[in-house]
Amino acid sequence: MSSPLYERIYALVRRIPAGRVATYGQIAFLAGLPRGARTVGFAMAACRDESVPCHRVVNRMGKTCAAFDVWGPDFQRTLLEEEGVRFDENGRADLDACGWDGT
Repeated sequence: MSSPLYERIYALVRRIPAGRVATYGQIAFLAGLPRGARTVGFAMAACRDESVPCHRVVNRMGKTCAAFDVWGPDFQRTLLEEEGVRFDENGRADLDACGWDGT
């Protein structure tokens, strides 16, 4: 069982719709953890609940996390592209087009 803090983070991540992404910092802010992006990263890494779409959380520049690559090269990007998330030539998700506004 995870902590109440992690559960609050997971509840927010579950709200990110398919085809959208949020940043670690954005989730931290919404969870009441300003400057808590690293905590959100730890929560994503610890998550074993398949109902939490961890792949929809990217860094502040829209880049994916190499931790997902244990399942294959560019695994997180592949999952996001299958949902319609677009990436630029530098491998960054288009946060303007695909960023989740938190509502």
